[in-house]
Amino acid sequence: MNRKTAWVLLALYLLTVGLWPAAATPVTLALTGAAIIAAAIPGPAWLLAAGIAWLKHRPATTNTATA
Repeated sequence: MNRKTAWVLLALYLLTVGLWPAAATPVTLALTGAAIIAAAIPGPAWLLAAGIAWLKHRPATTNTATA
């Protein structure tokens, strides 16, 4: 059984039993907290962080010698 099937079956089980709100609340709260933290940081700071991460982890360029 693949992972997606297991998650769908788990969701159907929780909906059937009636535990979906209790099971989804921690995930919803975590995503809301992450959204609040992400919104508190200005956009240019995110762009700067993305640029630094790209420069640090960019793929190595290959220098091919041409005759």
